[in-house]
Amino acid sequence: MEIFPGDRLTMKKKHPCGCNMFTVLRSGMDIKIRCDGCGREVMVPRLKIERNIKSIEHSGDKKQV
Repeated sequence: MEIFPGDRLTMKKKHPCGCNMFTVLRSGMDIKIRCDGCGREVMVPRLKIERNIKSIEHSGDKKQV
């Protein structure tokens, strides 16, 4: 699964703040995401993220960092 910085992820489960939309800040073995509701940033292993993604909105920039 290709996940790039700037992509927006809709997750199956909601964050405790009630929002299920996250923005990708960094990708690699671990993916750093920011909750669009409260702004909390979290590092999560790639495998855990990939299992919980409902949909991906790709940003216009496709550069891999």
